[in-house]
Amino acid sequence: MSAASKPAGNDRIAVIGLGYVGLPLAVALARGGAGKITGYDINARRIAELQAGEDRTGEVDKAELSGLPGLALSSDSEVLPGQDIYIVTAPTPVDAANEPDLRPLLGACETIGRALEHRKPSDPGQPIVVFESTVYPGVTEEICGPAIERVSGGKVGQDFLLGYSPERTNPGDRKHRIGDIVKIVAGATPAVTERLAALYGRITRAGVHRAPDIKTAEAAKVIENAQRDINIAFINEVATIFSDLGLSTYDVLEAARSKWNFLDFRPGLVGGHCIGVDPFYLAHCAHKLGHKADVILAGRRINDAMGQDLARRIAAAGKAAGLGPRPRSLVLGLTFKENVPDLRNSKVIDLVRGLEAAGHIVEVRDPRADPKEAKAEYGLDLGRGDSAGFDCLVGAVAHDEYCAFGEADFARLVKPGGLIADIKGIWRSKRLPAGRSRWQL
Repeated sequence: MSAASKPAGNDRIAVIGLGYVGLPLAVALARGGAGKITGYDINARRIAELQAGEDRTGEVDKAELSGLPGLALSSDSEVLPGQDIYIVTAPTPVDAANEPDLRPLLGACETIGRALEHRKPSDPGQPIVVFESTVYPGVTEEICGPAIERVSGGKVGQDFLLGYSPERTNPGDRKHRIGDIVKIVAGATPAVTERLAALYGRITRAGVHRAPDIKTAEAAKVIENAQRDINIAFINEVATIFSDLGLSTYDVLEAARSKWNFLDFRPGLVGGHCIGVDPFYLAHCAHKLGHKADVILAGRRINDAMGQDLARRIAAAGKAAGLGPRPRSLVLGLTFKENVPDLRNSKVIDLVRGLEAAGHIVEVRDPRADPKEAKAEYGLDLGRGDSAGFDCLVGAVAHDEYCAFGEADFARLVKPGGLIADIKGIWRSKRLPAGRSRWQL
């Protein structure tokens, strides 16, 4: 029986990749009674941690990981043959030239190809391979399908079927979980689309949107993040203008939000694995077609330059406040966004390097980040909470811990005559101790 015609709820499903996307999906499928779920990751350490009930991403807590008899976790690829559905959640980063780096995705295709190569006569005749990774239109059918064919020796449409259902979760967001987000689904055939609609319909209360084809679904996902990137770039650009005018960007935005249809985007550092990356996938596709992608890349240029621009402005404010040529500065936050431990593509490092280039002696703290990962990824030693009396304090990431700061915290961390720089507008209403100056966007 083809997996496309098998009744929902009795599937054997393998989720390939158990990171920020794959793990919550595997848990949701198991809780939703989708069938027998196998969560696979090549990182044996990751599997051991999850089996012990620990998720370093913070997306799934210990209680959610326990009591799921329908979920098995493994780093052994021997568990993969014989599945009805394979769901790929591999990352899709860019390389040093900001070109799509499909190696993780192709690695997952090879893994699935080997699993299909070792099928038994009793295994499903046409398993479905579904991709959730963000890509440009055409990757699933023109790159991933042939990659699986080369390894498995099978043929798309004959020995296995393709589908696409882009992930739309937001790391650290406890309000918009998988069950609260409309799921886009698309298959190579109408039967595959309906099969995926039935599968994902088991885990989302928000409903399922059936895209007419896989390329449309790929395009819908990649423009979601590109659109957000462009909107933030506009706010970042006007923030630099307002700063030169001596205006608070957050005061301006507060006034503008009084209009019912104003788009409420905020300035800041734009990194991470989605918004800071996906526009390059769309631009790559555009260039292949002969388009310049001017607006898309303009947004990327503005946002990528923001860390250095903020460093320059904070350094200038420090000089105006009378700080010496080598001020001690404490940067609070290193992750790419608030309340997550994710350090991937964080633009805070650009701010740190910019301040160092301006003569600042910089320490960085982040209670959410893994110190070993920070050292390996950025060469930074995350400071502890025992040092104080800095010349300059920079609020770079709006973790809850930092939003809760009060006058006593500022008095302890910043010595008299020092500067408190607020990038995220989290301390706008906070009273500062006497003798400290304030800079904010």
